[in-house]
Amino acid sequence: MSQLDLRELHSPEFPVPTDMQGNVAITSLSKIYNWSRRSSMWPLLFGLACCAIEMIATAASRYDLSRFGMEVMRASPRQSDLMIVSGTVTKKMVVPIVRIYNQMPEPKYVMAMGACASGGGPFKEGYNVVSGIDQYIPVDVYIPGCPPTPQALLYGLISLQKKIDGQSLANMDDVPWYGVGPSDPVPVPVLGPDIIDPRQAELIRQQAVLAAQGKPFGVRELSGAALGVRAAVPVVEAKPALEAATASTEAAAELDPEKAARLAKREAALARKRAAQGGEKSE
Repeated sequence: MSQLDLRELHSPEFPVPTDMQGNVAITSLSKIYNWSRRSSMWPLLFGLACCAIEMIATAASRYDLSRFGMEVMRASPRQSDLMIVSGTVTKKMVVPIVRIYNQMPEPKYVMAMGACASGGGPFKEGYNVVSGIDQYIPVDVYIPGCPPTPQALLYGLISLQKKIDGQSLANMDDVPWYGVGPSDPVPVPVLGPDIIDPRQAELIRQQAVLAAQGKPFGVRELSGAALGVRAAVPVVEAKPALEAATASTEAAAELDPEKAARLAKREAALARKRAAQGGEKSE
């Protein structure tokens, strides 16, 4: 506590005398909550390819990663809250990466380090390389480079801290792990002759039926942008989930209106969260 600078937590909306700013701070609960998480981010200790060497160099004494409270790299995903995907993501490695991501407790963040983790890099469209880890797990920060320098990784960590600083406990959509409930686990891909995403099982089944009938399948349709036509923005409808949430709170409203209102707000935020996850998965 002797090294705590209260000026980092002070809100400029409430004036405090200059001689007391080192002892008194007026701030919000969200700012204290975000400050505590951003200052104790524990990355997961694992690497995939050459980007991992740069990550190791960043953790060395020359760059002093401990300035950001991120020098404690944990070997267990259950003690980590930041996954740095550093290197080429092959189809063989997607399976353990998704499994490790599901084992991390919330709140958790993902950083795609390098061109390979972000979009495939020089191996894009390769037979054994995934064109971006964001096709399987959500990514918060992308770090360009092949490989990125330690300075680039530091800038990515600072960008992640800025993103955490902008979150608010009052917004359930902003911090879905607080008040709404844990996220649904990401389905672990199936590795066979090729990697299969369980979320695309229905599409694969439809294409197999068309192939068995001798009809064309797997034909890529040009989008409106490619045809020079302005396409409509796809919207994920959360109406069924919202209706179900409303119906589940009707009985509770008769007993306790305030409790029913809080429950309805929570269910609505959870429905929007699932709808947003469904939109990301469909892309």
